[in-house]
Amino acid sequence: MTDKSLIVEGLTVSFAGNSVVRDVSFTLAPGRCVALVGESGSGKSVSARSLVGLTGPNSEVTARQLSFAGHDLLDLSERQWRQVRGKDIGFVLQDALVSLDPLRPVGKEILEVLQSHRYGDRQQRNARVLELLERVGVPDVALRARQRPGQLSGGLRQRALIASALALDPALVIADEPTTALDATVQAQILEVFQQIKARGASLLIISHDLAVVAQLADEVLVLRHGEVVEQGPMQQVLRQPRHAYTQALLAAVPAEHPRGTRLSPQPAGVTRPAVARGHGDVLLQGRGLGKRYAGPDGLVRQVVQGVDFTLRAGRTLGIVGESGSGKTTVARIALGLLSPDEGQVLYRGQPWNLPGEAVSEASRRPLRRQISVIYQDPLGSFDPRWSVAQILDDALQVAGIDTAARPARIALLLNQVRLPAELAQRRPLQLSGGQRQRVAIARAIASEPRLIICDEPVSALDVSVQAQVLDLLADLQDELGLAYLFISHDLGVIRHVSDDVLVMRHGQVVEQAPVEQLFERPEHEYTRRLLGSVPRLPGAGAELVVPPLDLEHEAFDLFDESRLWKIAI
Repeated sequence: MTDKSLIVEGLTVSFAGNSVVRDVSFTLAPGRCVALVGESGSGKSVSARSLVGLTGPNSEVTARQLSFAGHDLLDLSERQWRQVRGKDIGFVLQDALVSLDPLRPVGKEILEVLQSHRYGDRQQRNARVLELLERVGVPDVALRARQRPGQLSGGLRQRALIASALALDPALVIADEPTTALDATVQAQILEVFQQIKARGASLLIISHDLAVVAQLADEVLVLRHGEVVEQGPMQQVLRQPRHAYTQALLAAVPAEHPRGTRLSPQPAGVTRPAVARGHGDVLLQGRGLGKRYAGPDGLVRQVVQGVDFTLRAGRTLGIVGESGSGKTTVARIALGLLSPDEGQVLYRGQPWNLPGEAVSEASRRPLRRQISVIYQDPLGSFDPRWSVAQILDDALQVAGIDTAARPARIALLLNQVRLPAELAQRRPLQLSGGQRQRVAIARAIASEPRLIICDEPVSALDVSVQAQVLDLLADLQDELGLAYLFISHDLGVIRHVSDDVLVMRHGQVVEQAPVEQLFERPEHEYTRRLLGSVPRLPGAGAELVVPPLDLEHEAFDLFDESRLWKIAI
């Protein structure tokens, strides 16, 4: 065994006597990658944090052996950990917006890592910052280094965080969901960076719910469930011929491997999905020649949206896909009427909805506001953390003009529609799992009985099994309520699964627009072909992938049960 190996034997992590990780064992040699996969609450992130001394003051970490490069990780003081983190072990956290200082430019964030470990002189450190940002695919590095996290897209923030973790070329890199917020082409760049990490002899421990990403990097895979390893082995064996029913269910939940209209998660008891053929309904929302400009911190005015046209019909889903910074979210904000275009117009049911300047007042839009709703990427950030679920939904019903006396019954109905138990009504957002919070966000979105919902990356932060449930729920509600969706996502697998038509954006412009199967099977634009070619696939995706039929009679809901996770969230 080489002296740079990570050895984990019998790792157990407990909080207040409650073990959340039990008897996890693996060895990670230089130049190799081990992946931890599983749904939220399975113990993946806690396991990773235990390897860098970040499980928190109320935790207890034990192991028969926990060592890296011959050093006992169980016997390090906090001062010693500060010397190890960054220099010997790099750690990429999942949530870049929380992990980065919101008041400091991202370039200075990376610079701090170099300064704390006395890397080079000032000129060398500044050059290294730009080199790292360029290495992880950040465009206009000199500009981006001067911007704060709030001025960057989610993908750019995540890339800056990865650059910070790689600053000193550590011998071990631990990456917790490193590509969650990244589009396909940037994800491909980051995967190449991680491949280079392995090639130079460093070790990589990756935590991911994206099994296709795992397939590109991992030599060995550990599947965790409820804090225990249920399956472990070489990547090809675990992902091609899974033995455990839980691993099989995770693979069956990957949207890219299933055509539109098929379920990704077990059918809830008592719920039947009507077979509804989506025709070409009336035009609901239309964008014509939309344009938008912004002034950057350098004083230059940049065109972020230019000449965008789209048409969304009743009961259908229009997917919008593109790289970070392509203008997807700006188009969504214009479509919502939250941002005025500089050129063009948005029509709702044939009437002006959003025009340049203040040509359409918010007062004139207000009577129609309840017909257009939105589901955000981060439901936790869009909720008042002091409110219970009942209060969140009550507020939405009040805005929709529902009488006070009728609201309790409507709240119960909304929770039932999104497949949440009634007792969750009294919990606060932090007492819910990620999937439960997103269901509450959906319940809030449908509270006003809208005709159209704009979905801005609604499943990008969810693990594969919870993502499957949310996508199935959105499909069920579309069939039951006749909803139209404007669905924005960087995940092409999700876009293919949910959309009727797809609009591809690049540098603020629409480069291709077509029915979903035509676009994915016969893309015409070179950029679309490159985008589709960047998507990682499962090993043997298609005919070679062996996912046995599941016998879910006894554990259909236990398999994806999130009801216990709120305790961990507290």
